[in-house]
Amino acid sequence: MKIKIFFYTFVAALGGLLFGYDTAVINGALPFFTEYFQLTPSMQGWAVSSALIGCILGAFFIGKLGDQFGRRNMLRIMALFFLVSALGSGLANNLNAFVIYRLLGGIAIGGASVLSPMYITEIAPPKYRGRLTITFQLSIVLGILVAFFADYLLLDIGKNNWRWMFASESIPALLFLILLFFVSRSPRWLIAKERHDEALLVLKSVGNEGDVQITYNEIKESIKADAIDASKTLWRKPYFKLVVIGILVGMFNQFTGINIVMYYATDIFRMAGFSTESAIGQTVLIGLTNLIFTLIAMQLIDRIGRKRLLLIGSIGMTLFLGIFTFFFLKAEMSVVLVVCLIGFVAFFAASQGAVIWVLFSEMFPNNIRSRGVAIGTFSHWFFNGLTSFLFPIIVGAFSGSTGAGYIFAFYTVATLISYFFYKKYLIETKGKSLEQIEKELFKTDIE
Repeated sequence: MKIKIFFYTFVAALGGLLFGYDTAVINGALPFFTEYFQLTPSMQGWAVSSALIGCILGAFFIGKLGDQFGRRNMLRIMALFFLVSALGSGLANNLNAFVIYRLLGGIAIGGASVLSPMYITEIAPPKYRGRLTITFQLSIVLGILVAFFADYLLLDIGKNNWRWMFASESIPALLFLILLFFVSRSPRWLIAKERHDEALLVLKSVGNEGDVQITYNEIKESIKADAIDASKTLWRKPYFKLVVIGILVGMFNQFTGINIVMYYATDIFRMAGFSTESAIGQTVLIGLTNLIFTLIAMQLIDRIGRKRLLLIGSIGMTLFLGIFTFFFLKAEMSVVLVVCLIGFVAFFAASQGAVIWVLFSEMFPNNIRSRGVAIGTFSHWFFNGLTSFLFPIIVGAFSGSTGAGYIFAFYTVATLISYFFYKKYLIETKGKSLEQIEKELFKTDIE
């Protein structure tokens, strides 16, 4: 591979790092801004989930904008939103201002979660596409780990520590914005816009294997004239079933409970009897586990495939969630809970965490990819926002930690169900061009 594909992938993946940073930084800051703003459980749920409403909006609308103005240009706007959100959240003096800036950051996360992996998928050679696209997830877990670590380092700097936790995100946001002025456009977007000479130059520059002209012709053929109006095509055969599958993939991803762990791990560990400082320290262990097993997944995704990773991960997560729920409901607060959450995160990182963004970017044909990925990502953020908002409310409705135990019991059952869903409805996509995947999908019963 040529060096340009690594550079383009690195820059696009910074959107994932900011995604992870923005969603995780609130974990360590939560106890402190809850006290500063004097939040009730429902207000706390709103403060956390407000960014996720932005994610839903960003994911929902970015598909059309990405088709119209290009993936690269819209990523530049998302980078600017990240920057403003980080500074604004850190400077907010009332809850309303805080929520507005968190909403803006959420729009950036939702937009980047659609555009960054899609851009990498569309520019990467088939042989390395899984490995390159998974760098988006690697960047997410790096962002989560860096955010957890930053929270830990800033813990003892004074009563305004939570402000610095949020403002620290401005550094990678500024870097992302600057580097986006040095990457090319997506060749598939260029062909869709009939900018053929420019598309051929990009295909040559990123080192696509084989005859570049053949790759170009395959892309051009797959962008059919009768499917240009993606907003209508999505809801017709043979595409509609793909849309439904994408929605369910996003739902099952959130019904593992992964983002409850990422957002509320500090509070969960405090329920289990750990001090605030110790609880924040435990989240660093979770972040490290997330990183290590995402790196392992990078080595496996193009070898054993996306579908098999999902199936293995579903079984492993179900096991650890079940054990965690059992001990939590028995109120046996011990190191077993920490071990179970670490085991759960390990299986998630090596399966759904690594695969979902690759899967979204591969499962939709060229002519509807932007809208299809947006719908799948919208589902991801909708259920993320719903579960994150309800978590503190449900916990507060029960005495002790019973509410959290019931929630994790639900996640255990949902994760087990996801195993059978993935087994029945997903196809394997490793090592195939996006155009080959499209042909195979339409030979199956998806039609």
